Amino acid sequence: MSVEDSTATQDDQEELHPTRALDDTVHQRVRLGVLTVAREADRVEFSFLKKQLAVTDGNLSRHLKVLEESGMITVEKGYAGRRPRTWVTLTREGAQALDAELRALRALVLRLEAPRPGPGTPDTWSPL
Repeated sequence: MSVEDSTATQDDQEELHPTRALDDTVHQRVRLGVLTVAREADRVEFSFLKKQLAVTDGNLSRHLKVLEESGMITVEKGYAGRRPRTWVTLTREGAQALDAELRALRALVLRLEAPRPGPGTPDTWSPL
């Protein structure tokens, strides 16, 4: 790789759109909801998540499985009295992934709220 190629790659990295930093595992609505609700508590019960996120048992179970397999949450099954319960806890990796997602979303918002260049300036984008 030449010095020129290296510079071009570095410039490309600086100009990447903030959406490139979004994590597909985290960004999905229900999974993002699980992570944010779990961030607010030490652990959260399945039925509470189901109600807060307005999803079915099966739908929530599938999303929890994806997050658990990704190491972002732990799922603990047990009993409250005689009733079976499932609790979800955010892991350190899940907290870091949520933080990264929030940084990407903030960068996107800042980009959209930034003053836009006027017509005819070199920064103006136009479709082909």
